[in-house]
Amino acid sequence: MSIFVWPLRVYWEDTDAGGVVFYANYLKFFERARTEWLRSLGIEQQKLADEAGVVFVVRSTAVEYNAPARLDDQLEIRTRVERVGPASVQFAQEAWRDELLLAAGAIRVGCVDKSTFRPAPIPNPVLETIKKTR
Repeated sequence: MSIFVWPLRVYWEDTDAGGVVFYANYLKFFERARTEWLRSLGIEQQKLADEAGVVFVVRSTAVEYNAPARLDDQLEIRTRVERVGPASVQFAQEAWRDELLLAAGAIRVGCVDKSTFRPAPIPNPVLETIKKTR
């Protein structure tokens, strides 16, 4: 299984009053990493919306938090595809600082028609590209 690694620096805006990364921001980090993963595959989400009329939306998330990240930490967000269906992709995503796993998430993303937000099949060229990463 292929793992996509995206580096991320923790900024002031990412932290809470206690000086640690606010728990919900890990979902933002994971989202950005999935977007950069798609870009690395040559898939542009705006082009997909404009030309194929579909967008990816988050269907479900589950995140476990193991240790805090703090201001100026350099993190790695690791993304791998766990399962690919005709209209959805299940990801395993992790936030690491050096050799320490900070947070781990299971994210399910669905493909929907951009007008109706009803489920839609992932366009075949995109689906085949994603399947090759497994």
